[in-house]
Amino acid sequence: MAFGPVLVTQRSEQAHLTYCTLSSNKGLSGSGSDSGDGNGHSGLGPSASSTRTATGTSAAPTGSTSASPWSLVETHTGNDFFDGWSFWTTSDPTHGIVDYVDESTGRSNGLLEVNSDGNAIMRVETTDIVSANRKSIRITTESSYNTGTLAIMDSVHMPTGCGTWPAWWSNGPNWPIGGEIDIIEGVNNYTNNQATVHTDTGCTISTDDETVLGITGTVIGGTNCAAYETGNQGCGIQSNSDVSFGRAFNNNGGGVYALKWDDTGISVYFWATGSVPADVTAETPVPATWGEPMANWPSSGCNPSKYFYDNTFIFDTTLCGDWAGSAWSSTDKPGQEESCATRTGFSDCESFVRASGSSFHEAYWEVKSVKFYTLK
Repeated sequence: MAFGPVLVTQRSEQAHLTYCTLSSNKGLSGSGSDSGDGNGHSGLGPSASSTRTATGTSAAPTGSTSASPWSLVETHTGNDFFDGWSFWTTSDPTHGIVDYVDESTGRSNGLLEVNSDGNAIMRVETTDIVSANRKSIRITTESSYNTGTLAIMDSVHMPTGCGTWPAWWSNGPNWPIGGEIDIIEGVNNYTNNQATVHTDTGCTISTDDETVLGITGTVIGGTNCAAYETGNQGCGIQSNSDVSFGRAFNNNGGGVYALKWDDTGISVYFWATGSVPADVTAETPVPATWGEPMANWPSSGCNPSKYFYDNTFIFDTTLCGDWAGSAWSSTDKPGQEESCATRTGFSDCESFVRASGSSFHEAYWEVKSVKFYTLK
């Protein structure tokens, strides 16, 4: 993570791995491992892997799909959303004060569910006072992906508030050799998303000029993406949308994020609810019609197949840790014009988190769907 995750192998099969209850029995199996994280998601700790077969394939969306160069291969939605994910249960590599729990524990403690709207919920524990860590959820796709991947996530709510550090990201093996792509990430009360890549030595962006890069965001933290050469900072790009993260995102009804990873490079797109392109909604994506992305790391400076491979995708919410903890007293980001130290009256993140369970009722993901496509 940028305080600074793992992606799916491009498949020749056209079967669609679907985690929802459907009538077809055509299936596709996939496997992958969460080998850790970078900069906060550094590759520390054991890997976890398992294999699962899809329950079926979805019907084709209404209308022509001939214009889309992408095939839908994996869907997570509805009551079966959590099928096809592994649950991380070892210590947090980003040094947050959370205990990640398994699926059974998450459900029995009210941290994990599919709500009446059919959306997946992943919460942080809200017990009034804890002596050490709060329970939380971290899940990783069992499938892994490579160049030729389009990942689209539709969410109506993400964790927010002082002490929180949520992310949706991807991570490859032997961090940072297999690469890390932080699609959604931020801390505390931030309102503007930060997308970041962390890589092995040699990956760069040629300029920090947004016009040259063809992006709507702003380059922060430099142009060298090598994790070990930048203190895990990587190449970060901050969204210029003040409804792209946190409470502002939630109050605006959420939105859709897309990661496009192909031979031209890696790009991140964001659309607030109400502005999502029709082709995305119809499951016939045509990225060439989407306009400028929020973030872009062109292949001219960073070969997307060399620096990113066998990535799996991850949701997590940690508390404090390397980024949220260190930014506790800062006031230098949109949404955090007042520091968390001032806002809460606590001089450090950890003391606040342990004593203030009621402050974490907004620390949850509510996700409508996650869809993975590969190039035809």
